[in-house]
Amino acid sequence: MQNLTMTDQKAIETAFAGFPSGVAALTALVDGVPTGLVATSFTVGISFDPPLVLFSVRNSSTTWPVLRRAVRIGVSVLGSEHEAACMQLASRDRDRFAGLATETTADGAIFLHDSVMWLDCHISVEIPAGDHSVIVLAVQSVKHAAGVEPLIYHSRTFRKLVTEAADLAA
Repeated sequence: MQNLTMTDQKAIETAFAGFPSGVAALTALVDGVPTGLVATSFTVGISFDPPLVLFSVRNSSTTWPVLRRAVRIGVSVLGSEHEAACMQLASRDRDRFAGLATETTADGAIFLHDSVMWLDCHISVEIPAGDHSVIVLAVQSVKHAAGVEPLIYHSRTFRKLVTEAADLAA
């Protein structure tokens, strides 16, 4: 195990990338324009009563200042088949929503079809945290798709869950 100094930014990022996480798309209509970003820092179960979730976003994000103006934010926990959609939503140089199957609520939250879970949220609190901000979202409603496997991000690449039976057969 390698010791890291707090000034070795690349080593810290590499170490943090070793922690697997799910991937969430946070999307909404803002002034009639679909707006969204992807977060690998998304966490559920911060509180069950009231239901709260959170994610973090870099302070340098140009999307978050627009998205934070939304009345509601749709959180789609991406499924294992969403790798291309994830890359598209994270893109800085193409239409993030072109060709994606989505659903929009009356309050402007946008959800991606075939996701593991949909959470209709509004911002509860935003907390500065170093070069990021931590955003706590209050969940207004939830839909869960049983049997849809999540997209996993680990060591800077996408992964899929492997079932125990598949492990034994290999």
